[in-house]
Formats: sequence, structure tokens, C-alpha cells
Amino acid sequence: MHQAIWILSAVFALAAGFTDLRWRRIPNWLTYPAAPIAVVLHAIAGRWPEAKLSLEGLALGLGLLLPFVLLRSLGGGDWKLVGALGAFVGWHRLIDVLVATLLINALMAIVLIIAKKRTWRTLRNIGRLFAAFFRLHLPAKDLTIDNPEAIKVPFGVAAAVGVLLYVAWHWQGPFS
Repeated sequence: MHQAIWILSAVFALAAGFTDLRWRRIPNWLTYPAAPIAVVLHAIAGRWPEAKLSLEGLALGLGLLLPFVLLRSLGGGDWKLVGALGAFVGWHRLIDVLVATLLINALMAIVLIIAKKRTWRTLRNIGRLFAAFFRLHLPAKDLTIDNPEAIKVPFGVAAAVGVLLYVAWHWQGPFS
């Protein structure tokens, strides 16, 4: 049963990565059912202890990324994706998956920034973000995902690669 959960988490991440790459969205029809399915599968596989880990993973994923959604630096689909991934892998493994995803996302961003020759503009914008943060102000609108000129990295693709790498490395082991 645990291997089926690992495989399903990889299939979910791949589907999210594909939709994010293709349409630049991670749809609700994909994210909404994923978390309850993961919790139920864990409840079947290991009763309450595994269901609890799954629920804690969901809460951690949603809680960690909520500030970024509220600041408009991350989309809602990406946020729900990480919550559902937390439900699949549990809170104790979500940190590893999220770190891998963020490193892959950063690498993708660096490649895009260099390819589009926007290094200096990006460095200046990072400075503006830090200045807003230390002044306890919200970032300017041109620094959010609402800016049509902003370079947007498909977070779902990074998450799919991160999950696939993690699953390939750990899929033989139990959930707990």
C-alpha cells in the first residue's frame, strides 16, 4: 500500500507539473481531491498514526507557504499543490521535498533570468524586496506575480521534479 501512495504522489506531482508548464495553472480539479485521497489512503495503510502524519503534512504545507500567497509571490495553485504533497508524504518528509523543490525552482529561475538577460533588473528587484521587508511594507505591485512582465517560473514543474527525485530515492521505505 505504501508503494501505491508513493506512486500516486508522483503521478499527482507530474500532472501538476504538466498543467503548470502547459497552461501556467494548477487546476482545482487536481489539487482539491488530492489531499483527502492521500489522507484516506494513509488511514487505510496505517490507521490513525499515518492519517495524522498526512494531516500534519497538509497543514504544514499550507501554513508554510500561506505568507507567500498573501504577498502575491506564489499562486494559489502552487500553494494547494504543496499542501496536497504534504498530505501524501507527511510533515516529516515534506521539508525534504520542499527543499528539493525550492532548489530546483531557484535553478530554473536563474536559467530564465540569464536567458532573458535580466540579471541586473532581478538583483535590483531583490534589493527592493528586502527593503520592503525590513521596512515592514508590502512589496510594490511590480514585484508580485500580478506583473505581466515578471519572469514566472512554473513552480509545479519544480515540484514534479523534486517529488520524482524524492520518490525514486525513497519509494521502497514505509511512510512512517
